[in-house]
Amino acid sequence: MNGPSPVLSIENLSIGLPARSDRQYAIRDLSLAIRPGETLCVVGESGSGKSMTAMAAIGLLPPAVTVLSGAVRLDGRDLLTLDEAGWCDVRGRDIGMVFQEPMTSLNPVMRVADQIAETFRAHGLLSQGDRAKRALELLTEVNLPHPELIARAYPHELSGGQRQRVMIAMALALEPKLLIADEPTTALDVTTQAQVLRLIDNLRRKRGTAVLFITHDFGVVAEIADRVAVLQNGELVEQGTATEVLTNPRHPYTKRLLEAVPSLTPPPAKPLQHEPIALKVNALTKTYGGRGLFGTSREVRAANAVTFDIRRGETLGLVGESGSGKSTVGRCVLRLIEPDGGKIEIGDLVFSSLSQHDLRPHRRRIQMVFQDPFASLNPRRKAGYLIAEGPITQGVEPEQAFQDARNLLEKVGLPAQAAERYPHEFSGGQRQRIGIARALAMKPDVLVADEAVSALDVSVQAEILKLLKGLQEELGLSILFITHDLRVAAQICDRVAVMQKGRIVEMAETAHLFANPRDAYTRQLLAAVPGQTRTIARMIDGALDR
Repeated sequence: MNGPSPVLSIENLSIGLPARSDRQYAIRDLSLAIRPGETLCVVGESGSGKSMTAMAAIGLLPPAVTVLSGAVRLDGRDLLTLDEAGWCDVRGRDIGMVFQEPMTSLNPVMRVADQIAETFRAHGLLSQGDRAKRALELLTEVNLPHPELIARAYPHELSGGQRQRVMIAMALALEPKLLIADEPTTALDVTTQAQVLRLIDNLRRKRGTAVLFITHDFGVVAEIADRVAVLQNGELVEQGTATEVLTNPRHPYTKRLLEAVPSLTPPPAKPLQHEPIALKVNALTKTYGGRGLFGTSREVRAANAVTFDIRRGETLGLVGESGSGKSTVGRCVLRLIEPDGGKIEIGDLVFSSLSQHDLRPHRRRIQMVFQDPFASLNPRRKAGYLIAEGPITQGVEPEQAFQDARNLLEKVGLPAQAAERYPHEFSGGQRQRIGIARALAMKPDVLVADEAVSALDVSVQAEILKLLKGLQEELGLSILFITHDLRVAAQICDRVAVMQKGRIVEMAETAHLFANPRDAYTRQLLAAVPGQTRTIARMIDGALDR
């Protein structure tokens, strides 16, 4: 390929996994190159080796893995020969890193400006005053509102999108030659995701920075990639320009990933008008009081007279940006947090009027599937116990509860023997299936799924959505499906309610709402999707039949 020399060159890299792993190699004979001003997207399912590639490029490989062969060169210099002092000099100065979850990467007890200034201090650059000035300039450059206020804030005082912009500012502080972004938009809502992608792309064009972008989302690929590398089980199975890979995929694995990309076209609506109402919420209200930036008092109306109902066998999607109140409504409906007002009915039971003592035997009627099953599953308990525990507390005999747990594991697509394994022995998609089985063990009337597939790659996401729809048809479940991803909502929801600042601003059948949005906010949410979904739909159209 003609053009400038690569900034990053990975040459025949092989990384070995520990002896008891499910395969021998984390990465096997991988070769990639990224040139100045170019964005290379590395895509694949969980466990494909995407993040391991990024960690090798910045010297953060886990101790348990071993580099067996190959080289990772930055401007021709083999980084794998560096000691820790050498890596410390390279990180930040030559290579910047943006991680998936900024809250775990930012120091919770340091103000934002101090964290950015620390980057300069660690490399012995600029005076103290100049560091503070440059931190403010960087916060302005990444389009943060009121950068002088953000500079004095702590990470917990910022939204997810704001924290991600702070991470980008830190990564670009020393104007590195290479920016590595590892799933930086996975947990963000569509509008914030679009803003962050646009920011990274604009900074790349302005500075000529090479970008290694790790993602499982082909919509993101269609938005920003110049070239694409597809990994499967640690091996490179396909590589080419974004147009080549998206319109003419050669490898069956690439085609399978593309087929799993959700679209904005909903399936035909189910005839549910004669089904009884399983959940009815009327004028639900929840207000949080607290402190804003620098201790200023503020009151947030997270749920403001929220009203909806869900019929038996129906899925109602609750969509909106981060902070719109979606999760608050879900937790209030479950009474994991107590609403300030309103009425919640499950069938003929006025759920909201029950005392805590009377509530316990009725909790089984509404259950939750959480976003992160690894955080919600006790790591010290086997899967069978985690599923059987709820029914046992409700009076089911342990022997029967454990047999039911094994049956439920098979129902959600896992072997009955999985009951004897611990959560860490499963993949992310398998753990989510356990979370679903645990919720179903209580034989609920209503299931609340709070961002239940947002952290999963597209193929596993498609499997979980298919599983939920199949279980709904079999068991007559009613589902409140909370999501920031309109593509996912299109695939599973019969109706969609759009939330903004604690209010439902629009609610309609999914196909009708997507085709004829009435509210300006709904149109704004849908407008944030075209670059990722409609573009890719046009590019993929007909390609998979070749």
